[in-house]
Amino acid sequence: MKKIVALLAVVCIALSAAAQIQDPVDWSYSVKKLSADTYTFSATANIEGDWHIYSQTTGKGGPVPTKINFKKNPLITVVGATKEAGKVKQVYDELFKTNVRYIGETATYTQTIKVRAGVKTNISGSVEYMVCDDRQCLPPSKKTFDLKLQ
Repeated sequence: MKKIVALLAVVCIALSAAAQIQDPVDWSYSVKKLSADTYTFSATANIEGDWHIYSQTTGKGGPVPTKINFKKNPLITVVGATKEAGKVKQVYDELFKTNVRYIGETATYTQTIKVRAGVKTNISGSVEYMVCDDRQCLPPSKKTFDLKLQ
């Protein structure tokens, strides 16, 4: 009986380890004050190995493009479009049957933010993205952020 219980315990541990969620993208967030009412928000993705995320400009019919979403805050104005920096590659993807744009290693997204003068508040929101390598894609993910503007 002890052998059966021990065997079941080993099998459960092995299945648990194999079922752990893979997350090959590590996000970091920062804000930089440019003037009394202007900040730059940055979200940086550090991407492991051969994994990649998709550009904001990946077209329809393909994978989920990366998107930065800001929570509505009456004290904040998002100025212009979010800028994307990294080694962008464009290829025809057999899986999606369309041209895709993706970034590996490191991707940085920056956004200019205006704040009502003299107020303290936070910038919060989320990053939505999809990560793939040459063999598989993981389901789309969403990571949240909340940073003080001081």
